[in-house]
Amino acid sequence: MDFKEAFKIALQSLWANKLRTVLTLIGVVIGVSSVIAVITLTNGVNQYVATKVYGYGADVFTLSKQSPVIFSYEQWQKFEKRKKLQIEDYYAIRDNCKACPAVGALLNTSGKVVVSNHSSDNTDIRGWTWNMPAITNLNVVLGRSFVPADEQYAARVAIIGYDIVDKLLPNVDPIGQEVRVDGVPYTVIGVGERQGSTLGQSQDNYVAVPISAYQHTYGTNDSVTIYVKAGAVGAVLDRAADEARALLRARRHDAPGAEDSFELSTNETFVGLWKSISQTFLFVVIGIASISLVVGGIVIMNIMLVSVTERTREIGVRKALGARYQDILLQFLIEAGSMSLVGGIIGILAGAGVAKLVTLIVGFPSDIALWSVLVAIFVSAGIGIFFGVYPARQAAMLDPIVALRSEL
Repeated sequence: MDFKEAFKIALQSLWANKLRTVLTLIGVVIGVSSVIAVITLTNGVNQYVATKVYGYGADVFTLSKQSPVIFSYEQWQKFEKRKKLQIEDYYAIRDNCKACPAVGALLNTSGKVVVSNHSSDNTDIRGWTWNMPAITNLNVVLGRSFVPADEQYAARVAIIGYDIVDKLLPNVDPIGQEVRVDGVPYTVIGVGERQGSTLGQSQDNYVAVPISAYQHTYGTNDSVTIYVKAGAVGAVLDRAADEARALLRARRHDAPGAEDSFELSTNETFVGLWKSISQTFLFVVIGIASISLVVGGIVIMNIMLVSVTERTREIGVRKALGARYQDILLQFLIEAGSMSLVGGIIGILAGAGVAKLVTLIVGFPSDIALWSVLVAIFVSAGIGIFFGVYPARQAAMLDPIVALRSEL
């Protein structure tokens, strides 16, 4: 018996018992769909984090009072005891770091933006140095960006996100319009490109103003976040980071051998941290889903044993007509493998569909990884073959005389 004929007979057998086949596949479908859905969502978030969440490229690092990611109350207490980074620290890095071609600074808070009778609450109010749009890879699609004079003279000008345009300035040219940010009037000079949402939170609900104007309104007590664009990754980025760290340690009088009294973070730091968290979560889900796959495999083995019992006379006839041990073994292995493979394919489609539905409903990013599809197909088929070996062997070892004597 060749493989093609065995595969055809296997499909006919499965089709003849459609309900039993469907019920048998449920465990495999649940396991595979769970893994595919989680991998698809995790992969999508990883790519989104790497490209958008932190708003700057791989050649940029930041210097801040505390880490952007805090995991415990003890860490928070430790960071709170640190001295704040002042605007003078930014000036020192900007003027003295030879390996830092572009240095910017950020201050931010949440506030209220009002235009006529319309308002926007919980808007991200950003105090930027003039070069921050370029450092954070923000393209100004309408109007212009900041210039050094805006920062030097604390100009009341602003770059706004598209949420502000859509909610407060619909159907008008936003350039030249006045917006009031926490009661202070600013003239709109630019609109940043649409950035969409991150994990359901809009990235376009912001107003950026010169950092000097920001400090006139909100004071100088907040800690500054310093952005440094090295221009390249690898050794260039490391050299810039080392020089900036040395300058800041000297200014803050950090003792030799003591840890930094500030945080130096790169895009890779955030991405690596997120990936380690997401991979841990992924492994947990895969472990749970594996239980479903094992249960599905046991169900397949049980059903195949039932099938062997039901088809005893058929096996006897096949052996009497010359079917060999390996022919019967192959026949039942193909049936078990085909059953689980179909379940795997259904699980892949269901898992991908669930992930895309989540993306559609809540905006959670997703990306189907080809490797996960291939692994799912391989594992699902392997589960069927592994758990089908025992029933197939039992069928192949039947004595044809005994099999022919069995009652229908």
